[in-house]
Amino acid sequence: MSHTQPKIELSKALLSRKDAQAFVQSNKQAGKKVVFTNGCFDILHAGHVQYLNQAKALGDVLIIGLNADASVRRLKGEKRPINSEEDRAFVLNGLKAVDAVVVFEEDTPLELIQALLPDVLVKGGDWAIDKIVGREVVEANGGKVKTISFLDGRSTTGTIEKILIAYK
Repeated sequence: MSHTQPKIELSKALLSRKDAQAFVQSNKQAGKKVVFTNGCFDILHAGHVQYLNQAKALGDVLIIGLNADASVRRLKGEKRPINSEEDRAFVLNGLKAVDAVVVFEEDTPLELIQALLPDVLVKGGDWAIDKIVGREVVEANGGKVKTISFLDGRSTTGTIEKILIAYK
């Protein structure tokens, strides 16, 4: 007997790149400051939630560029992601701080950032500002680039390691 997972209903906006552009433009035209961040967000933990809440506080609207499954595999290895892009998008969309999610296939979000031109680009504090992908594009468009400190001891990799140790 095979077990197929039922389809989930995305509760908020999982946008195509084209729809994400329209979403950003309409919010900017309404005078709202659009914040963008990106990542894999594989196993959501307290560090992610704190980071996203702080990112949202930098503007009015938070849009997340979510690495597609193939992109996560290239970045993190063949055993990742643990959760599918649909499930990761669903969980992110369930957070109060998140206004929209757009999946990207590339290894970096540069093309997506070029398409969206957010007012604020945010990454974790482990990134030096001058190494943040898309920084030049955002700054050239009059936007700001910010980093946010991580919550110590919280990471998806750390969570996976704890599970492996606990269930040996």
